[in-house]
Amino acid sequence: MKLWSKYLWPMRRITTWALLVAASTGLPLRAQNAPRGIAMPFTVTGGILVTERPQLEDPSASTVRAGFRAVLYPTLKLGPRWFVYSAVQAHSEPFFYYEAYDPELEAKAEVIQAFLGYSWTAEKKAFNIKLGKLPSAFGAFPLRYDDTANPLLDQPMSYAYRVKLRPDQLPCGVADLLHQREYALDVHHYCGGATEEHYGMIPATLYGLPGVEINVGWQKLDARLQLVNSSPANPQSLLSESQHVQWTAGAGFTIWQGFRVGVSGFRGPFLEQDVSNLLPSGSSTRDYPATGVGTDIQWARGRWSASAEWQRFQFNYPRFRTSPAVSDGYVEVKAILHPRFYTALRAGYENHGRVEDVKGVTSESFLPNRQSYEFAMGYYLNRFQTLKIGYEWLKTKGVSGTRENVFGVQLVTSVHSLAKAF
Repeated sequence: MKLWSKYLWPMRRITTWALLVAASTGLPLRAQNAPRGIAMPFTVTGGILVTERPQLEDPSASTVRAGFRAVLYPTLKLGPRWFVYSAVQAHSEPFFYYEAYDPELEAKAEVIQAFLGYSWTAEKKAFNIKLGKLPSAFGAFPLRYDDTANPLLDQPMSYAYRVKLRPDQLPCGVADLLHQREYALDVHHYCGGATEEHYGMIPATLYGLPGVEINVGWQKLDARLQLVNSSPANPQSLLSESQHVQWTAGAGFTIWQGFRVGVSGFRGPFLEQDVSNLLPSGSSTRDYPATGVGTDIQWARGRWSASAEWQRFQFNYPRFRTSPAVSDGYVEVKAILHPRFYTALRAGYENHGRVEDVKGVTSESFLPNRQSYEFAMGYYLNRFQTLKIGYEWLKTKGVSGTRENVFGVQLVTSVHSLAKAF
């Protein structure tokens, strides 16, 4: 209890301060269906991580880390159909579980979404178009990136944990990939490319990609098509020299109220300019795309709700007959035990597929497979604040012990009613 009181008190002070700042802005709390207006929802989270993950890189690192995350959602309604939406995030590192492997302490701020949108709706029909920095149309979890929408504390592995593959270096073959097991964090390929440190790629980003998106809905069917400047596995800014226009698409069907199934996919170049001169003669980065396919399910009835996803990602490199591929999946269940109390469980896995290079060298799994199991309890302190406590088990094949497990606490404050009509 002494440890909890030491850190929960600063967390409560952070969220209380955020509420006071919001109240002092003078923005009246009004209905947000006016033809024109501005809104500023926000979520502020204070957290504690207790884990030995930092000691995998630095044995002297502390096992207890306190952090924060603030996400502001400035929204401007220009008329009945036009709007501007954005999401600005500031957070300490580590705050997310996957950041705990890095023992260094940092803080950063970034615009994760910013786009202009047009929306039209009618009975059982809808149309929407967006232009700007957009959340990826791949997968279902990006819609639950906010801490109030995620009943647990961590994210599914495909959206958070890095695969030990580099887009700015070329592996020489299967032996090169197997050698990555020797490194705790850094990834090194040995057939040329960039010289800077790199921690690998997250298969599906939760942050924005510059591009345009069209959404349509008709009765029980919904669909989306997105053209963006880079791969969801390797996002690039508009100033990058490694941009490549590519597509992402998804669709869903609501079988009955509370039960929806969906599919999504993307395909396009992921390699960066650093390796363009190292590719076989007559080829370019477009000849070596990354491909992602996925399915998802959402279900809710009464006190119970559940969601699940399965995804497969393939990253094509020269010198490979069978390129490295990663399969991910998870199942998440939430139960409301009391109007103010819930429990949630997520079980997931990540499998690394068979690889074969042009020399005939093969491996059934180019990296150790792993599984994760996370359990959390949530308590609604009031209509603004939620306290979440959870524990995660991360199991890697061939690795014993509990050094990668995480105990976490979060105090989440969310205000969605700050708005002013014009």
